[in-house]
Order: sequence, then structure tokens, then C-alpha cells
Amino acid sequence: MSEEIYYCDGCGGVMEFDIATQGLKCPNCGNERKIKAKSKDVVEHTFSKRKAQSIPVQEKTSHTMDCKGCGAQVEVSADCTATECPYCGSSYVLAEKQEAAIIPDGVLTFQVDKHKAGEIFTKWINKRWLAPGSLKNLYEKDKVQGVYVPYWTFDADTICDYHAEGGKHRKVKTTNSNGEEVTKTVTDWYSVHGRVKNFFDDVLVKASKNMKASLLKGVEPYDTKKIKPYAPTYLSGYGAECYSVSLEDAHKDAVRQMETELRSMSRSQVLKKYDEVRNLSVDIEYRDETYKHILLPVYATAYNFKGKTYSVLINGQNGKIAGQYPKSPLKIALIILIIAGIIGGIFAAKNCGGEDKKDDLGYNVANEAYMDSYDYDLYDYDI
Repeated sequence: MSEEIYYCDGCGGVMEFDIATQGLKCPNCGNERKIKAKSKDVVEHTFSKRKAQSIPVQEKTSHTMDCKGCGAQVEVSADCTATECPYCGSSYVLAEKQEAAIIPDGVLTFQVDKHKAGEIFTKWINKRWLAPGSLKNLYEKDKVQGVYVPYWTFDADTICDYHAEGGKHRKVKTTNSNGEEVTKTVTDWYSVHGRVKNFFDDVLVKASKNMKASLLKGVEPYDTKKIKPYAPTYLSGYGAECYSVSLEDAHKDAVRQMETELRSMSRSQVLKKYDEVRNLSVDIEYRDETYKHILLPVYATAYNFKGKTYSVLINGQNGKIAGQYPKSPLKIALIILIIAGIIGGIFAAKNCGGEDKKDDLGYNVANEAYMDSYDYDLYDYDI
């Protein structure tokens, strides 16, 4: 993708994309310049399997940076010689050759500035009370990097014909082996069929193999209605990762997402008249399929703690954060002791004839201890 260097007409400095004005601004003298895209609308391309296998690419003029640590490829301006990987913190080296790339159709620009991203991270890490205390002083704000992550989006008008069995419950009285009369539930099954229709707009499929899917999902959703026609000027001052998932593979993922949704809609339709559903099968027709290649804004940082790397992502549009962090064994042990003490107190109260008492602290502590088995936590931040 093409990324040029934009020099200030006033002082000659390098202008960067400014979030407040959504245009270019010189960090030295404050000179501003509006951004003009070549197209007024974001282009949607008609999808076909043949096109997916032979999609054309265009030459780019920016540099591709190869990460020594995780293998990520990020586009940077032509004057950049080295930087740190926003995904793992390792050093980059310039690729020896320029690779062809598909020019994006649209870009969702940053709405959260770097200062606000730092505040979001600080607030998030301060709430991770299972994290070691030293971690809160380890984070370096300067390591947060704004990067545009590649995605594919797909639209489709769908018709789904389904067949299934719908079950209706009824109560019957019978006699058990002891001669006692009991009531049990019996399900009668009926063959059902029907049709659901749905238009899918902007089904998102990540085009990056380098970022963890769980973290990217953790910072979604994005408001794709605010995507602007692509202009390389929007990338000034930011990195943009090259796509590493092909259009063909991305389409398969999108189809799986749409089928899952249509199955859920079909099941819900059956449950309007029946109590249960089983043996559901669907026959889906996809019409007027379109796609586009877009860039979405993410702040990414990676930090090392006792030899292990942890990653944190922040949605550059709305500030939603998802991240990994180490847990303190000492704090976990303390949690276990607290829980054991609470349980012991409950049993003691019962043995003494006392009433059960609910302890909010015990519940919350137990809940976070359970979360220790997860790789990351999520925290919503309203800007």
C-alpha cells in the first residue's frame, strides 16, 4: 500500500495524521492540511470464487518491516529504518525487497489519541489486582504504537431453507416400580420446515495471522459505517500491517459465520411453536456477494515480565481494551486462603444453627481466581 512522506509547507517538517481534525498536522509548527480521498464512496467489489483465486495486486512504495520475534509484517513510511514490533516488542529489520500488496478500499481512522490510550491502559492495569505490584510500574507509555490492522468485510443477501424436528412436551401420569403414581414429561416430535432470510452487512474477518484472534475479538466491535475511502494520507504517522489471510480463505470464514447465524435464526423460528429442536439441517443460497479490504485502528503494545511476553490491544475507535497479564502466585494463594476461611465460616455458622451469610468479597475473589485460567481480561472504557 502506498505511503508517502508529507512535508509541511510552513517549516518543512513531516506532517502526521491528526485525530482531532482528521487531517494532516505538523507537530512542529501546527500547520494543518485537509485530506482528500480519490473516491467519495467506499468501493464494494463483487465476489466470485474465480476472482478470489486471481485477485490483482498493486505495487506499493512504503517499506515492509519484518519482525525477528513473531514474523509480523508492518508497513512503515519510506524514511523509517527501525522500530519495535507492537505485537511482541522485538526489533524490526527492513525487508530486502518490496512486496506487492492490495490497496485497501477503506480505512477507519483513529478516534482515540495516544495520550488517551495510555490512560485507558493505566486504568485497566490498576484494576488487574491479581497482577504483581511491580507490573504497574513496568509499563512504558512510549511503547504504545498505533497500527492499522487489515480486515476483509463481506456482504451477502441470503435465503436459508431449513428442515428439523420440533418437539412438544406434555405431562403424563404413570406408575413406578413401587406402585406409586408419578408425573413425567414426554416429548412428541414433528417434522418441520421453513425459510429465513437475512442480509449480512460487513461481516468482519481478520486478515492478520500475527495478532491473537482472542485479543482482536476482545476489542471488537467497530462501527464500520464510519469507514472512509482509502487515502494513504490517513496512515501518516502510523504503521499498517500487510494482510496475511487470502481473500479466498477469508470468504470461507465469513460463510461459516453467516451459516452459524442462519442456523441460530432457524432454531429460534422453530422454538416459537415448539419446545425443543433437533436434527436441524439448512440449505443456504448466497446472493449479491460483495467484499472489500479495509484497515481498522488498533493501539498495540507488548511488554516482558520475567522472560515472558504479554500483549495488550486497544480499539483505536472506541477505546475498548483486551490484554494479557501475569498473575501473582502470592495473591492467588491469599485468595485461596480467604475462600477457605469463608467456607469454613459458613460451615461453622450452620453447625451453630446460624443463618447462611453471603459475602460479596468472597464471591468476587473466587470469581477472579477462576479467571486465572484465562489468557486475557477485557475492560470496556467509554471515551
